[in-house]
Order: sequence, then structure tokens, then C-alpha cells
Amino acid sequence: MREFANPLTHEIPPSANLTDVVVRNASEHPEAVLFSRPISGPVSGPVSGPVSGPVSGPDSGPAGDGWADVTAAQFRDEVRAVAKGLIASGIEPGDRVALISRTRYEWTLLDYAIWSAGAVTVPIYETSSPEQVSWILGDSEAKAVITETPAHTAKVTSVRTDLACLHHVWAIEDNAVEVLSRLGADVSDATWDERRRSATSQTAATFVYTSGTTGRPKGCVLTHGNFLFELTVATDELHVLFDDPDASTLLFLPLAHVFARIIQVGCVMKRVRVRHAPDIRNLVDDLAEFQPTFVLAVPRVFEKIFNTASQRATADGKGAIFQRAADAAIAYSRGLEAGRVPLSVRARHAVFSRLLFGRFRAALGGRCRYAISGGAPLGERLGHFYRGVGLTILEGYGLTETTAALTVNLPDAVKVGTVGRPLPGTHVRVAHDGELLFRGGQVFSGYWHNPEASAEALDDAGWFHTGDLGEIDEEGFVRITGRKKEILVTAGGKNVAPGLLEDRVRAHPLVSQCLVVGDGEPFIAALVTLDEEHLAPWAKANGLSAEPADLLHEPALIREIQGAIDAANESVSKAESIRKFRILAQDWTEERGHVTPSLKLKRNVVLREFKDDVAALYL
Repeated sequence: MREFANPLTHEIPPSANLTDVVVRNASEHPEAVLFSRPISGPVSGPVSGPVSGPVSGPDSGPAGDGWADVTAAQFRDEVRAVAKGLIASGIEPGDRVALISRTRYEWTLLDYAIWSAGAVTVPIYETSSPEQVSWILGDSEAKAVITETPAHTAKVTSVRTDLACLHHVWAIEDNAVEVLSRLGADVSDATWDERRRSATSQTAATFVYTSGTTGRPKGCVLTHGNFLFELTVATDELHVLFDDPDASTLLFLPLAHVFARIIQVGCVMKRVRVRHAPDIRNLVDDLAEFQPTFVLAVPRVFEKIFNTASQRATADGKGAIFQRAADAAIAYSRGLEAGRVPLSVRARHAVFSRLLFGRFRAALGGRCRYAISGGAPLGERLGHFYRGVGLTILEGYGLTETTAALTVNLPDAVKVGTVGRPLPGTHVRVAHDGELLFRGGQVFSGYWHNPEASAEALDDAGWFHTGDLGEIDEEGFVRITGRKKEILVTAGGKNVAPGLLEDRVRAHPLVSQCLVVGDGEPFIAALVTLDEEHLAPWAKANGLSAEPADLLHEPALIREIQGAIDAANESVSKAESIRKFRILAQDWTEERGHVTPSLKLKRNVVLREFKDDVAALYL
């Protein structure tokens, strides 16, 4: 199939904006709990709302004496107070206000305050370098920036002389919320409401800068209407997640990324209780304490959970049992998809469900039935495994330029290995070269101050060119097959999409990253880095040093990685298969500039820095 369209089910009023729901929630459901907010640790401003006891179920409120409820009425009041401070500080409609912070309650509060002051939020990853901060603040012509920590403020200070438009710098840990609330004390509610209503569906809500896997980040201009279109249809389609009276989620992905941001907005719209988790190192404990009903994550999180469980089982001498359990879960899920689960598979699944599967559900808090995955391909094996253990992962597809999701698998329409069908009002087409094109109300209007890039991304008919290759099946489900600009062409003229191979290799517990190479070369090869978290217990179990540099030529490790390569090669033809690989002692990380904050590999950076290792593959 070359095209598929899902009919529009909702119209967005021209006068609507993202802050309307804040006022509506406070008016119609003032006591509804929207957030669980920390009252110890990194907190700014006074706490409002009752302190709750330990979590024991969906109605028991936030956790421990360190958390408090924030109701819809309280959230409206806090948003209004901070917005008044922005107005009093001279922030005008359309001004850009940057936000540099980890994922935390204040991020959401400030985002809505900026919008209700008529301004535009410019998120910046808290891990960004001073050069990246300077570029985004300068390109967006930000008038103000709100940082989180002194270290973030120092980054801004180090480049401030180059930023003529920047007038204000506030810091969350220096009481930014309180300071702004006091500044706006003399601004009337009527003035705030008039400013809030000045934004329409066509007004820019945010400039989200692309992760920058190639070149300088580009500012995607997303409007209030883009968000409202996306969330109105998405929350309706995913009503099982969002309309549950006890619905809750733990936000731990960076809110600077559009994927987490769209869930934030959807939860406010549907009054889903949210807790923020700024430190992913505490994720397991946070999940166990908060017990969300659904979560969102990138595939690497699901890979880590699976690999950690596999590694622990092996260390305990139960590796073979774990593998049989995983196979039973996958077979059960495949049977569900085929419409018939064989009796023998049901029996094995029932046994392992009692013995092991509950542990996986417990790792996500015990109440989680669904997860939303995006940002990269999940892979069929993981998708079937998690559904088989009782957690259905709804894989979707979208980009920053499309306000997150264009397609998504739904609870009652899941096809593992695909990214689902287009959302209502969204049209997909496969171009002659295999590139996926989309149209819909969530598609952006262009890049800020970059008409050339905008013209390249959006054609005259309004089709957005994703740069991804894909196909559409007879039921409208979309499958991603590769990245257009990353296609490798071997010396023999064979076109190879590296993404599939890389995903399969990276699924091995000992592998952190994989880069498939071979453009212009006689065969396909790969660079592989090691996951030190899983390497240490494996090395100990095998009586080896845990230092990656000491293991590069160790036969046992080479056999493990060769097994991952062999498994990946099963998914492609012989001409596309990986013939050689090279294990590196150094991992590729965000801190070293090799991956983006959303964990996408910066291929050009890695190829440049490790060109000698690539060359060695072809000696």
C-alpha cells in the first residue's frame, strides 16, 4: 500500500490554546489531584496541598512524608502567580523564554506559566554544552532564561556577552518561582487572563530544537494548535490509559524532548496524576513507590530492564530457566497476534507467569499495564516479550517536527514490529524512493529563521518529508525500515539500512552501542561498544577482569559479541550481513558528544572520531 489516511475526528477551535485546560480544570474539577510534588530535596516555593502517606494503592496519594498533592485549583493559582511575574518583568506576547532543567514539577509549572503569559517556551537539555546553550539562546532570541542549578546558570553566564536579547536569568534553586510570584503581586487577574487569551491555535507555543545528530540544531516552531490537535486525538485513541479514574504516570524522560512534553500536556488535559523523576538512577525505586498505571520510555530503557534481568538470572545459575521463560512469553504474544495460542504454549506461559513474570511487572511498580515507546525502533522480540509477561508496549512513531506521534499502536489494535496506524486526521504516503511522508494538524509550520531547511522538509502540498524509510501494510500499519540519509551503498552496489542491524546487535546484554559501516566498502562491518554495567558481573562469573580494555581480545567476550552479530545477520540477506566487527574499549556517551539526549547515535561524530577503527576493519 502506498497511502493511508485516518479520518479527522476532532476540530480545534481557532481561539483555543494550551492554557484553557488549566482554567477549566480549576473551575470544573478544583480538587482533582494533578501532581505529586516533592516537599524535600530540590524544591522551590511553598508547598500547597495535603501531605500524603506511603503509597499502598491507587487512592492513597503520593509517597511518604516527602510528597504533597497539587490539585487543579492550586496548579492554576501557581501558574497564574508565576505568569504575572513574567508579565511584570517585561515579557511580551511572542517573547521567547528558555528553560534549562531536569524533569521536575517546576518544569511543568514554568512551561504553563510561560504560555499563559503569552510567551514561547524554548526547552534546552540540561546536559547541553555552553556552545549549544549559546546557539539556542541566540538563535531563538530568548529574552529570558530559567535555569535549574548554579551549574546551569554558570553555562549561561559564560556566554551571556554574546546574547544581546537576553535580559533576565532566574534559577529554580535560587527561588525562581517565589521571586517571580512576588514580582507579579501587583498584576491583576484580569490582566493575566487577557494575556492568556491572547494566544490562539495558530500562535507559537514552543521552539523545540532538534537533537542535532548532524549540524547545528534547528528550532522547530510548534503552535498551540499542533499540541491540541495531537493530544485531542491521541488521548481519545488511548482512552484506556488516560480515562482510567486512577490513571497516573511517572515522567522520567527529559521534558526538553517533545515525547515527554506531549505526555505532560496530555496528562494535564485528562487530569492524570503525574510525578516527576529527575534522577533516572532512582528509577526502579521511584516506580515501586509511585506505582504508575502507564509509563513512557525509549527502547533503551526496556532493553536495560530485560538485559538486567537476564544477567541476574545467569549470575544466579538460572540463565536457562530465564531463557525458557522469555521464549514462552514471546510465543504466547505471537499466538495472541495470530489469533490462536496453542495449548502447550498456554501451559508453559501459565507456569512462568506464576514463577517469573510478576517480577517484571513489579519492576515497573506492579500496577503498570501499558507503556508507550518511541524515539527509536523497539524490535519485535522485545515487543512480544513484554506483552507476553503482561505489559503491552504501544510503539509509536513521530518526530520533533510533528509534535511527537504521527502513528501509534492502540490497546485494541496492536501489531508488534510496527509503529501502528496514523492518528485520526493524519495521512501517510510512501514516496517512490521509499521515504515516508505525512500530513496532519500536528505537523509543524517550519524551522525558526531557516527557510531553506523548511522548504526541504515541507513540500508545496504540505507533505512533511520524514527522512525515514518505511512501508504500509494492507491494514494501514506502518513499519519503519531505515533512515534515508543513513543508507549505506557497498562497493558492490548493495543498499543497506544499518538501523535494523544496529538495533539487533544492541539488544545483547553486553552491548551498549553499535555502528554499522560499509559505505563504498566491499562488505558490511560494525564497531561495538560494551555495556559496563552488565560487563562486570559477566566478567566476574567468567573469572575475568571487568576492565573493557583488558577484554577486547578475550575469546569468551568475542564469542558473545559474535553471537549478537549472528543473531542480527539472521534478519538480512548475506550481502547485507555484518562480516567483521571491532570491539572498542570506550563507550559512546552523551557526555562525550557521541549520542543525543534522546540516545540517538551521532553517526557523523562517531565516524569522524573513530575513523581509524573503521579503517582497520578493511585492512
